[in-house]
Amino acid sequence: MKIYTKTGDDGTTSLYHPSMRCTKADPRMDAVGAVDEFNSTLGVAISHLAEGSKTADQLEYIQRKLFKVGTNLATPEQREDTTLKIEDVLEIEAWIDEVEATLTPLTRFILPSGGIVASQLHLSRSVCRRAEREVDKLKLEYLLNDFDMSIKYLNRLSDYLFVLARKFSEKEVLV
Repeated sequence: MKIYTKTGDDGTTSLYHPSMRCTKADPRMDAVGAVDEFNSTLGVAISHLAEGSKTADQLEYIQRKLFKVGTNLATPEQREDTTLKIEDVLEIEAWIDEVEATLTPLTRFILPSGGIVASQLHLSRSVCRRAEREVDKLKLEYLLNDFDMSIKYLNRLSDYLFVLARKFSEKEVLV
């Protein structure tokens, strides 16, 4: 099977439905693309971490969840967001609390830098924020309520990436 199908040469793309297509400029594709880009930035961060480390495993776990989010976004039927549950959000909150407990309290704004891993995590955080905005635009454009959990999850992920970036910034500065 060839990777190129030529079916997108007319500016359309397939949705996650056997016979449905939309324009590549559709807000649905902006949201799917932003989540895909966010997922790719996490892959770069993982490539700079020790294989099997807790952080690498958590980020890979998130990547797998993001595939499901993208599938949900590319599914045209309006339905409840079954991709994520409140437990997924609570899990990220627990990870945030765990990392944050090890950090020096913030007293000022920080620059998005601090070594290769910290900088990549900051970049991932900002792309995550854009993905969140794109999903919210999609929700508003189509007056959908089925992406609420995805928006909440992305919001929490950006917080998680912020505390992780702080952790690795402190760690990398000490090295």
